Parts: sequence; structure tokens; C-alpha cells
Amino acid sequence: MSEPITPDSWPTVSVVVPVRNESQHLRAAVAAILDQEYPLPFDVCLAVGPSHDGTEALAAELAAADPRVRVVDNPRGITPAALNAAIRATEGEIVVRVDGHAALSPGYIRRAVTSLLATGAVNVGGVQKAEGTTPFERAVAVAMTSPVGVGAAKFHTGGEAGPVDTVYLGVFRRTALEQAGLYDEDLIRNQDYELNIRLRAAGGVVWFDPDLWVTYRPRPTVRRLARQYYEDGTWKRRGLRLHPRSLKPRQAIPPLATIGIVGGTVLGLVWRPALAVPGAYAVAIAAAATVTGTDNGTRARLLAVFPTMHLSWGAGFLTGR
Repeated sequence: MSEPITPDSWPTVSVVVPVRNESQHLRAAVAAILDQEYPLPFDVCLAVGPSHDGTEALAAELAAADPRVRVVDNPRGITPAALNAAIRATEGEIVVRVDGHAALSPGYIRRAVTSLLATGAVNVGGVQKAEGTTPFERAVAVAMTSPVGVGAAKFHTGGEAGPVDTVYLGVFRRTALEQAGLYDEDLIRNQDYELNIRLRAAGGVVWFDPDLWVTYRPRPTVRRLARQYYEDGTWKRRGLRLHPRSLKPRQAIPPLATIGIVGGTVLGLVWRPALAVPGAYAVAIAAAATVTGTDNGTRARLLAVFPTMHLSWGAGFLTGR
């Protein structure tokens, strides 16, 4: 149900930022937050975990330079603990989640709050706008906006506004967050998705607004990309133990593909027809890279990026603890 906004009815806002080893990007991320235009003053809480790159000193410097910024400790160093510490240290009626390496689009907070109130949703989010600075990062960014790379989740590929199962980061009603019990601190990854399951189970709506976007920096190497997706698959499996019915078809494809490709390759050593499965996958990836890539260099890199994402996620899901 729409809630009309009058000059004196804008809700208060707090921005929460989990931070660890983010000295390279934190200054720009905080600047993008503080540059936001909103009818009321808002505060920013940086929950800082143990870092080895000077992040703690930089966070203290940013807090000293602007009274809107404060710092709280996150001794556990994990994202859900940081988010919960920052949420508990703030009081805004609306909680805006931002990462330390992300940058909000201009007008993000005002637009998100307007959408939140207009739709009656408990959480609103937009597009994860992957942007790379190196050729490899740019190839990963292309893959992360393609259904071939990450499935059809709207926060990756875009789409029309409407209810969804999850969004990137999120702008929340504090009351809904607190009623849901905040983030599950046993989930190092996949905590956003799991929280949105609980919000929806309580009757809330999670809303996708394509006019909202937040920049995201892809992993810079194959090794780091593989590790990221392996861990994502592992923590998705752990999340399914809590919510067995939450698995989506797009999430089942990577583990099934991994079984087919690895099994077909091994079996193909003694029975050649089994090689049809990994062969068909290779042809499909080549076709997807050709269509998706914007130039020959990107197309060549996608031949490595797509399988790395698929097989690492699938392996993490199948073998992770």
C-alpha cells in the first residue's frame, strides 16, 4: 500500500557498511554515500573488522572528518556480524546497506525510500552494476550481467520493477529487520538471501527497482573468482539446510552441470559417447561467449570466466561442508 510522502513525513535513514581490508575503495564508497541528496540528515556507521591494509585508520580518519560518520568494531570480522553491529548502533527508521567497495548511484537513497513507501515493501534493491578496470575484470562484469553466467536474477540482469526473491544489498524498514531477527551470523556468505527468505515468510515484500543501481568490482583473477564462487556455492548449500524449499532452478543448474561435465569426462575415458556431455557444454560456452562478448579479447576471456563461475559454484555446492 502506498504511503504518501509529505515534507515532514520522510523517515530517518541510517546507512550501515561492513568493512574489512577495504582501504583501496572505502574513501570513494563513503564519499558516494555522503553525496546523496535526502530531505533529512542521515548517519553512516562503518563496522570495521580486523584488517591488514590500513582500513581501520582510514575509517577513523573518515569519521573524524565528518560528524555523520561513526565507527564500530567488528572483532569477528565477518559480514553478518558487522551488519548487525552497525544496525544496533544506529536508529534510522530506514536501514540502507552498502558495501565498502561499492558506490551508490546518484539519488539512490531518496529513490529507494520513495519506492519502499510507495510499494509497501520491507526491502527494496536494484541492479548490481558490475564494473571492471582490467580486461579480465571487464569480462567477469559481462558474465555477471548475463543469464548464462549467473541465471536470471533481476539484480544481475535487470528487468521490470516488481516483487522478487532477493535483491542486491537492500534498503530496509528497521521494524521488519528487527522482527526478523537481523542477519544470521552463522552464515558467512548467502546471509542476504537467507534474510530475505525470512522477511518474505513473515509476509513482507522484497521489491526490485531497476532505477536503482550500485557499482560492484569483480574479482581480478581466475583464482580469486574461483574461490569466490566456490564459497558462494558452499554457503548456498548451508542456507538450504535452513530453508530446504528455497532452491531455485537457476541455482540447481551449476551442480547438475558439474556432475555431468566431470562425470562425462571421467566416463569418457572408457566409453567415448559420455564425452558428449562435456562436449555439448563446451559448444554452449563458446556460443555464449561469442554472443555475449563485446570484442575478441572479452570473448576469449569468457571461455575461462563462464566455466570458472559455473564449475566452482557447483563444486562448492556439492563438496562444501
